[in-house]
Amino acid sequence: MKKPLAIDLFCGAGGMSEGILQAGFHIVFSNDKSPEASLTYKNRHEQLGLINGYNTFFLTEDISKLTGDFILNSISSLEYFKNNFDRKIDVIFGGPPCQGFSRAGKREKNDSRNFLFREYLRIVSEIKPNYVVMENVLGLLDTKLNNFVSYDFEKYTDNTLVTDILEKEFKKIGYNIKKYNSEDKIDFKKLILNASDFGVPQKRERIIIIAYKKDMTEPKDISNYKKKYKVSIDEAISDLIIDTNIRNKELEKLQKENRLDFINETKSGRTKSISTNLPIKSNEINNIELSGHSPYIVERFSLYKVGETTKDVKNRLLTEGIEQILELKNLLDYIFKYGRLGYTCYENFIESIKNFKILSKEEKENILNAILSKKNIRVRLNKKTLSRTIVTLADDYISPFENRTFSVREMARLQSFDDSFVFLGKRTTGGQRRKIEVPQYTQVGNAVPPLLAKAVALSIFDVIEK
Repeated sequence: MKKPLAIDLFCGAGGMSEGILQAGFHIVFSNDKSPEASLTYKNRHEQLGLINGYNTFFLTEDISKLTGDFILNSISSLEYFKNNFDRKIDVIFGGPPCQGFSRAGKREKNDSRNFLFREYLRIVSEIKPNYVVMENVLGLLDTKLNNFVSYDFEKYTDNTLVTDILEKEFKKIGYNIKKYNSEDKIDFKKLILNASDFGVPQKRERIIIIAYKKDMTEPKDISNYKKKYKVSIDEAISDLIIDTNIRNKELEKLQKENRLDFINETKSGRTKSISTNLPIKSNEINNIELSGHSPYIVERFSLYKVGETTKDVKNRLLTEGIEQILELKNLLDYIFKYGRLGYTCYENFIESIKNFKILSKEEKENILNAILSKKNIRVRLNKKTLSRTIVTLADDYISPFENRTFSVREMARLQSFDDSFVFLGKRTTGGQRRKIEVPQYTQVGNAVPPLLAKAVALSIFDVIEK
């Protein structure tokens, strides 16, 4: 029996695709415009037996340049179907880039990224799949747009909520949006899912819109796929600790408490090969390279207690004093040379540290900024809890086990990627290049957690199978 067919648009490195495949779908077309993410995506799919041009079609291209006919013709051309494709697609999945909706940064009503969901809806209207999944950030709930014109040239008034646009547009092209209440108007807040409910060791909330043709069976309630327990950070990455003594101690504890399931599953693999129908097991762990922290950075990180942000550390030091800094020689030397505090005599600088409590408010603030930097959102995570939302910057988080940031693999674990999933391209980048390049850390941070995607896909797959 052939598997139901799926398309994954804005696929990135392939987080959503992993979940789609784990649920039992066959991805016959996928697309992303990033060359770096595409490199990772194609490599993974070849590893799984999804061969471009044979049983799947992948294209690195801007979605605005695609049409429904092009996509369907590309699928028809696949040798796998041998000209026996009925041009019917079960589900289109997609997460139009969300930076324009994100609450984490500056939002502008006319940000071009805000309008990419229009292209997504256009493709849906042209292909007419039975089901549609659209993933996005919570900022979508309160984002308003100016000058929005739909794919069929309908003009919306200024300051129109994106949710109102989506509700009307889906209805216009013949789809119901799955609701979780009995009211006529959709409560989009009820479409928020937390990845941690589905086995992802991370608190990550996203809007998941599931739409279906009016003559199709409504998808199952995703709450049916919630896990009974939540996976903590130590259950996800303890075997990746560098210090052998710490690693062995943590793993021994997990074994005694029977909490090694997540690590074992990640190593054994959850995503199956198309050819063998067996999970792809990892024989080695990739993407474990660490940033080469300078000694003063290691000492700076040592100041953070479990769960503390930079702001928390500053407040604590303001109360307790900063005498402990006198033991951190590398950090002291760095601050004296590059902290821009105006000291020309090292002895006077040390004296100020000793007399910190009687300094002026401005002097205290300048010293604390030099010690800890102005990155107030940096935090040392708590191993006993869920991770905070994984983002694209590695230095936002300090390991709960060691005075360092995470490797790409550790962040991938916290996103629920299998170890056999290899991220390619540059490990990281910075400056103006960040606007155009998609390095490994960004590929991980932008991804839909596979286990969340799996639950969403299963809610449709199980209905199709019945």
